[in-house]
Amino acid sequence: MSEWQPSQRYPDPSIVIVDDSFARYRLNQTKVERLCTGFRWAEGPVWFGDVRCLLWSDIPNNRIMRWDEATGAATVFRQPSNFANGNTRDRQGRLITCLHGGRSVVRTEYDGTITTLAERYDGKRLNSPNDVVVKSDGSIWFSDPVFGILGYYEGYKAEPEGPVTCVYRIDGATGELSVVADDVNGPNGLAFSPDESILYVVESRANPRTISAYDVVGGKKLAKKRTLINAGPGTPDGFRVDVDGNLWCGWGMGQPGLDGVHVFNPEGRLIGRIDLPERCANLCFGGTYRNRLFMVASTSVYSLYVNTQGIAGS
Repeated sequence: MSEWQPSQRYPDPSIVIVDDSFARYRLNQTKVERLCTGFRWAEGPVWFGDVRCLLWSDIPNNRIMRWDEATGAATVFRQPSNFANGNTRDRQGRLITCLHGGRSVVRTEYDGTITTLAERYDGKRLNSPNDVVVKSDGSIWFSDPVFGILGYYEGYKAEPEGPVTCVYRIDGATGELSVVADDVNGPNGLAFSPDESILYVVESRANPRTISAYDVVGGKKLAKKRTLINAGPGTPDGFRVDVDGNLWCGWGMGQPGLDGVHVFNPEGRLIGRIDLPERCANLCFGGTYRNRLFMVASTSVYSLYVNTQGIAGS
């Protein structure tokens, strides 16, 4: 991808308006920028506004990377990372990380020590926690597919000990681990709607892939599963939600029009695209006003200013 160059024109033609409703989110004097490259499989971005930096996982290289907004420098934040994948922050600002290698969810404390939050359920080891989101009540919700134990490239090869279709919840007060969904075919990316009344989950082993929606009942349980988005030939992975309830989804299938970001409105209708030269695994909102979209795409990290904001914690 070293030959890739940003567009020389405004508006950037890689920002595609599929439905007129997306026009309000495109800034005509901004374009896709590539911040850094040279990774094997970039995943799990999270923004730290207090220090103006982006963290993300480079899974096969067994490290977490850091990009500093002030200097534009990309450096290693943690290596080895125990094959870290998804990252987010809790409501106290601490880093929450899914580990393929540890088959666990961990928290990085203020002093840098690491606390294990979940590694077993019902006496059996988790598979390979993948993506994670923190609700406003402090609870931590994460997906647990088998992708990180299928071989030695993104973790350590092993057989699953428990179910492979689950989304879990860690209670913010007690630390209790519970299953909130056990019917997800390859659970992957997940995110809440702005009012936290809906949890969206990518089903990576559905054919075609789908993004399902669940009602959040009493803040602790899920009900009324339905398919919100049929991905067709695409491969949604990680995603985030903006303040208007739109889903900004990492997308890809190795061909033009499918690699990058697809944006869907709350009804599940495709309204816009951001075309990238690589498959996009995941993304997050950041910057001073949460209006800068950071996209981790295979070997590179890209960014784009947009005319909306990610919800808190996105």
